[in-house]
Amino acid sequence: MKTGYGILLLFSLFLISCNSEPTLQKYFVENTENKNFIALDVSPSILNVDKTKLSVAQNDALKSFDKMNVLAFKLNDKNKAEFEMERAKVDLILKDKKYQQLMKFGSGKEGASVSFVGTDEHIEEFVFYANKKENGFAVVRILGKDMNPTSVMTMMSVLQQSNIDLEQLKPLQQLMSK
Repeated sequence: MKTGYGILLLFSLFLISCNSEPTLQKYFVENTENKNFIALDVSPSILNVDKTKLSVAQNDALKSFDKMNVLAFKLNDKNKAEFEMERAKVDLILKDKKYQQLMKFGSGKEGASVSFVGTDEHIEEFVFYANKKENGFAVVRILGKDMNPTSVMTMMSVLQQSNIDLEQLKPLQQLMSK
C-alpha cells in the first residue's frame, strides 16, 4: 500500500513539474524546421576579436555571452495568415512576467522591443523582438551567465573592435533582401 502511495506521489510531482506554458525556447524548437522561418545559432566566435587587446572588463563581458539564437519569419503573399498567428504567439510569450521589458519602439503592428530574463545584476537572457508588416518578424535571444546592463554596454565596445564573421549571418541576408 505504501508503495502505491509513493508511486502516486511521484507521478503527481512529475505532472506538476511539467510546465506546458509557452516559452521562447519551446517556440524556437518548434519552428526551427518550419519553411517560413530562418533559424540561426550564433556563437561568440562570430566576433572574431583579439582577446589580448581587450580590457579586463571587456573580457569579462565577452565571457558572460554564451550564444545568440535568431528566429526570423519571412513574410510573403502566401503566408500572411500564418504571419499574424505566429506574431500573436510571440507577443503572448513576451507578455509573460518573466520577460521584463526594457524598452519598446514603434507601434503594436510594427516596431521593436528589448526584454530580459533574470534580475538586474544576473541577466540570463536578452530578447530583441522586431516586426515589420512588409518583411516579417525576428526574435533574437542573447544567452549568457550573470550578464548585467554594464556588461551589455561593455559588450558594445567589444563589438566596435570586432571583425564580425559575416559568413555566420548569411542565412539572414535572404530575409533582408526583399
